[in-house]
Formats: sequence, structure tokens, C-alpha cells
Amino acid sequence: PMAIEMFAVTSATSVRAPVAVASAKARAVSEAPAAFTQRRAVRGAPLAMGSKVSSKARAAGLVVRAADDKPVPGSEAKGMGKALPMEMDIDAIMKLLPHRYPFLLVDRVLEIEQGSYAIGLKNVTINDNFFPGHFPQRPIMPGVLMVEAMAQVGGLIMLDPAASGDGGTQQEFFFAGIDGVKFRRPVVPGDQLVMKVVLTKMNKRFGIAKMKGQCFVGEELACEAELTLALGS
Repeated sequence: PMAIEMFAVTSATSVRAPVAVASAKARAVSEAPAAFTQRRAVRGAPLAMGSKVSSKARAAGLVVRAADDKPVPGSEAKGMGKALPMEMDIDAIMKLLPHRYPFLLVDRVLEIEQGSYAIGLKNVTINDNFFPGHFPQRPIMPGVLMVEAMAQVGGLIMLDPAASGDGGTQQEFFFAGIDGVKFRRPVVPGDQLVMKVVLTKMNKRFGIAKMKGQCFVGEELACEAELTLALGS
């Protein structure tokens, strides 16, 4: 293989790597060797021309570009994933909700006010256990599971945090009614399902709660329903 001698340069400087030893065949194949751009390998310590670059430094900061040194295509990946707020992580959720795999459908709680409202999130992935059968040729999250996910967020509003534990709360809640369900768009692997559930009426004597739930994917409404939940034991 053709040997290439590399030199370390400072940040934002590009240099073409000269051919140290090359056969006539190699020169014929590659008359314009690739350009190397070397970032600083050590923070705050610029590299001088002619200094050797270790394998560790190359792995950390060496960027190989085409000979014409065109910029990398596409948008910057940094910042694309939203750093959403987190009021409850999955551990806190599992201390309150009695649900477990494969039926725990809330990954994170973004906002919650006990006895008022909650906003939860589910990351929808192809690894969800319902996709192999719904449907093999076009994976779509079942609408009934979107309703169930909203109910679980609603349960977090009703359940008493003081009763939480390692195996989930000792309280239980059940569906008592579902009204006005509408499905607006399919939810597919890769989507983030954000669910907002607002408590509209609570009968503490009978443990009956009415709630308004909505599911969103980005700016689009995916599902909405009016839920009636009942506390039980």
C-alpha cells in the first residue's frame, strides 16, 4: 500500500499529505492524495508544523475529507434531538405505576401537577412488541395503545406519591369509560408520542375521575379522547 506522511497542524488549517514513497502504479491511481484537517488533539495546546501525530490524537481529531475539501453535506446533527425537561424519570414512574413490560407505555414525565394535569412521553421504536403483528408490512402503533398510554399518564395524576414503592404503588386504577375518541394520524417507529392529560372532574367519594387526553407527534394531533378512570384496590 502507498505510504503517506502526515503532519499535525493547528485548528482550522488544512494541508495535503505528501506522498513519501509511491510506486508508479500508485502515482497513476492517485495523483491527488486526500487532504487531512487536524484539529487540536490536546485542548489549549496547538500542534506545531512537523510534529508527529499519535494514533490517539488521530482518533480524537483527524478528519479525512475529499481532495477538493468540500464541507460535510447535510445539517448539523448537534442540537437536533430536543433536550426535553424531566419531572419524573422511568424509575420514578415505575415506583408509582403498577404497569410493567410490555405494557408500561410512559418513558418520561415532562410536567406534572398532582390532581391537575400531566404531560408524558413515549418513545416509539421498532422494538416495541406490538409491531411484528401490527402490521408486518407497515408498522403502526395501535390506537387502543395510544388511549392506554394516555390513561397511564392520567393515573399518575390520580395516584398518591406517598404510596409509591419499588413494586409500584399499592393503589390501582381502571378504565371506567372512554368517550369521543378520534385518531388523527398514524404513529410509527421513530415518533415521539407526547401525551397531555388534564383532570376535568374528580369525585373523591367514589374515586371516579374524568380527564381530557391528547397525543401529539411534533405539532400534529395524533389522538384525543375523554377518559373516565376509577381508583380501586
